[in-house]
Amino acid sequence: MKFARALALLLALPASLPLLASDSVPAPIHAAVADTSRPAADTQRDAQRKPAETLAFAGVRPGNTVIELIPGGGYFTRLLSKTVGPTGHLVALVPAPRPDSPPDAPDRTLPIKAIAAESGYGNVTLLVQPIKALQLPAGADLVWTSDNYHDVKNVPGLDITAFNKAVFAALKPGGVYIVIDHDAAADAPADVTSTLHRVRESTVEQEVVAAGFVLDSKSALLRNSTDKHDLAVFDAAIRGKTDQFLLKFRKPAK
Repeated sequence: MKFARALALLLALPASLPLLASDSVPAPIHAAVADTSRPAADTQRDAQRKPAETLAFAGVRPGNTVIELIPGGGYFTRLLSKTVGPTGHLVALVPAPRPDSPPDAPDRTLPIKAIAAESGYGNVTLLVQPIKALQLPAGADLVWTSDNYHDVKNVPGLDITAFNKAVFAALKPGGVYIVIDHDAAADAPADVTSTLHRVRESTVEQEVVAAGFVLDSKSALLRNSTDKHDLAVFDAAIRGKTDQFLLKFRKPAK
C-alpha cells in the first residue's frame, strides 16, 4: 500500500518539473541551473541540452579553472561560471576573425563581454585567438567545447592534431576535455562537417586520442535514436533534437 501511494504521488507531479532531482547532480550545479537571472532564451533550451546532468558528467566543481572553446551566445558560459564560483575561473575563448571575414561580420566577442560585465560573473575572462594558433593558458582543470568541434575542422589549413595538443598542453595532469557535438552517419564523408554541420563520434575519438588523451567515458544523455543523421542540424525538422555524443577525455596523470 505504501509503495502504491508513493507511486500515485509521483505520477501526480506536474510534467513540467525540471529533471534536476538526481543525487548525482551536485548542489553547486543545481544552483547554477536554477539561477533566476539566467535569460529565458537559455532556460527554454534546458530540456534539450540537459545542463545539470551534462555538467555533472563533466565533473565541474567550485574552484575549478575552466576553458570554454567557442562559447557562442554564452549558454554554457553562464552555467560554468556560476558552478566554479568566485574561487574558480572561466576563460572563454572566442576565435579571432579570419582574414577572409567580411567587414560587416558580427562581433562574436559581444555576448561574452556582456556576460563578464554583469554582476556575479567577475570570474569570466575573454580570450580572443586564432583557432589555427591556439596558445591557451596552462593549469586548467577542464576544457569544454559544445557543438563546435565540427566547425573547428572547417577552418582552412587547420591541423586538428595541433589543435587538440594545444588543449592537452593547457590542462593539468588528470585534467578533463569535454567534447559535445552532433553525430554523423558512420559512412559520412569528411565534408559532412561543413554540409550538415555534423562529425562522426569515432572521428573525434581517434583525433583526440592521437593528441595524447585517453577516453575516460562517454554518455548517452544527449542521444536521440530518431535522428537519421541525414539532415543539416539547422533543418527545422531536426533542429534542437539532433543525436549528440558526449565524450570525456582525460590527460594522463603521468
